[in-house]
Amino acid sequence: MTSIKDSLYSQPLGEVNGFAFDENVAQVFPDMIQRSVPGYQTIIAAIGLLAGRFARPHSVCYDLGCSLGAASFAMRQNITVENCKIIAVDNSSAMLARLENLLEQETPRHSTIIELQCADIRDVKIENASIVVLNFTLQFLAVEDRENLLAKIYAGLLPNGALIISEKLAFEDTRQQALQIDLHHAFKKAQGYSALEISQKRTALENVLIPETFAQHQQRLQSVGFGSTELWFQYFNFASFIALK
Repeated sequence: MTSIKDSLYSQPLGEVNGFAFDENVAQVFPDMIQRSVPGYQTIIAAIGLLAGRFARPHSVCYDLGCSLGAASFAMRQNITVENCKIIAVDNSSAMLARLENLLEQETPRHSTIIELQCADIRDVKIENASIVVLNFTLQFLAVEDRENLLAKIYAGLLPNGALIISEKLAFEDTRQQALQIDLHHAFKKAQGYSALEISQKRTALENVLIPETFAQHQQRLQSVGFGSTELWFQYFNFASFIALK
């Protein structure tokens, strides 16, 4: 599937609506995510390596908020155990339709199944999981819903299972917060986004994407039972961390 350049916010909009993973976003998503999230490909590659380490025979790997399945494909490429399947979940029918098309175009078929579910991840039952991925997903949930979801994930993980969370971070120190935002905007400008695009996209994400500090994430994960949570990657205000059961 050909990737279309993201120009959704390139023209002045009379009213900037809240960001949604609709058909317009689905069409440009590969370009948008690459040019908006520093280190995205590094994170995806590492998710694949971690799946190769943690996936167990006869278990399930979950990609919650899968969008076009980048994490799912990376996991599948590295899974070598038998009878392990990937469940890729998203509430955007536009995203899943494109992901289904990508899977249908594959030849030959891979032995590890990627099963698609169109659902709210808060309603998905997590069970027999060796690894769960929330790759820039948790930040789009209401803050009050995050602990319940993580508790469900913890309950559904096998002993010594892993949860990978990638998020845009907030910072307690106001100078650091301002610096990290400026650096992210500089990154986006270097990727070809204009000041107008950056400004309108930021407006669209206000009250839709709610970032938290790493300390807040770590404390919440500990409260639901995870014994160890460590940051493994950070590029400006984007980070990924691993929680172990």
